[in-house]
Parts: sequence; C-alpha cells; structure tokens
Amino acid sequence: MNLQVPRKVLNSLVHFLAPYEQAVEELKLKLKGIKYGFQKSGRYSPIEFVVGRVKKADSLFQKAKEKGIDFTRDDWEEALSREITDIAGLRVVCRYIDDVREVEQLLHEREDIQVVDVKDYITNPKESGYRSIHMIATYTVYHGSEKKTLFCEIQIRTLGMNFWATNEHELRYKYAGKIPENVLLQLNEAAAIAHQLDVLMNNLRQEILKPAPVDNSLEEKLEEIFSLFVKQDLESAAALYREHLSGYEGAFADNPKFKMIYDLIGKRLGH
Repeated sequence: MNLQVPRKVLNSLVHFLAPYEQAVEELKLKLKGIKYGFQKSGRYSPIEFVVGRVKKADSLFQKAKEKGIDFTRDDWEEALSREITDIAGLRVVCRYIDDVREVEQLLHEREDIQVVDVKDYITNPKESGYRSIHMIATYTVYHGSEKKTLFCEIQIRTLGMNFWATNEHELRYKYAGKIPENVLLQLNEAAAIAHQLDVLMNNLRQEILKPAPVDNSLEEKLEEIFSLFVKQDLESAAALYREHLSGYEGAFADNPKFKMIYDLIGKRLGH
C-alpha cells in the first residue's frame, strides 16, 4: 500500500470505526423495516434484501492515500470522516428498476436519513457497464454518550445489477484491478444484456399491473339479459348468460343488476 500509518492510528482504528458499525446495524434494521412494513400490510415490497458493511482497514487506508490524508496530524479522524463518505455502506437490492426508483424516493422522504448527493448510474452507467443508484447521506448515531453524525453510502440495485457487480468485483480482485481487455469487453456485453433483461422484466411487470381494459360489450349484454329477465324470457336470458357472461362473474361483483341475474339465472345454470 506504500502508506505509512502510525501505530497509534492503528490502535485507535477500532474506536474510530465503532460508530460506523453501529450506524450500519441501525440502518440495516430500518431498511429491513421498510420491507416488513410493506409485507405486514399485505403489499408488495420493493426491497428484496439488504446488506451492509464497514470499509476494511486496507481499503480505508488506500482511499485515505488517494485523498491525501495525513495520519501524522492530530485531526486525522476528522479528515477521514469528512473526506471518505462510504466508510459505512448499505446495499438495497430490488427486483425491478421501478422498485429501485421507489426505494430511492422513500429514502428521500425519511427524516432520519439526510440525502446529500445522488449519482444515477442507471441512467448514466459507468464505462464498465456498472449500474446502480449511489446515495450519500448523513445519519446520526448515539454512541455511548456521544452524538455523531456520519456519512454513509446507500447503493440501490436490481438483482441483475447486483449479480453483474458481484462478478465484476471478483474478477477485479482476481486480476488485482487489471482486468484483461477481452474480459472487460465480455463484462461490458454482459452488463448490456443484464440491463436489457431488467428493462424487459420491468415492462412485463408494468403490463401485469396495468388495469384490464373494460369491455363495454359485457355491460351491454348485461343490460340485454336484464331486459329479457324482466320480460320473463328466462330461456333467452340464460342462453345469453352462458354465451357472454359465464366465467366473468368477478367483473360485475359490485353490480346489483348482475348479482340479481347471477342469483336467479347463473346459479340455476350451475355457475
């Protein structure tokens, strides 16, 4: 790493990171609480699962080196907390792109999390093909007798984005950050395919959720059957019922006319 870190800093690191570990645990509970809140109310949850981590020492010191943080200074803790905004990291994984947007909005609306910056790598992916929403937020913990407001990074991804990013991370680790060009090309192609799948599945879900078009002809047939019923032409009314309304009972569940026809004709027909 070629970064000289004084022993006193290494000895103080556990104490320095403790509030971040507390923040990660609290935020994991709160984000999972969003999921359980949806489920307990019988609604679909936009959150599939949540994970969190505190940046490891080697990664933290490497980032500090990039930021030019001097560990021989007495204010190194303040510098780390100010300059490195992803010491505490949360990842929220969703099924669909629409879910990602919904979670992003939910986090903007929370009072206990103050969003200070958002990078939209879904609309504007990285050159590698990486896609995600990165939110930098502040969160306050009460650590012992201390009140600390800390930066945290919250990533929001679909399952597809997360699958791609996990594999890309493993490859980057395997090749020590120098992934061969042919592998990079395949990664980029895989990212494009994963995004196409995300978009396709999102569109299919929207189609599923779209209300079924109202078939006005059923209403017209209902009126015709009702008219025949009033005229006591039950045979003709029953024939029209079998032809046009049988199997569509749910479409007229709140219609008093249909209920009457169903009670007097539909039930008689064994429906």
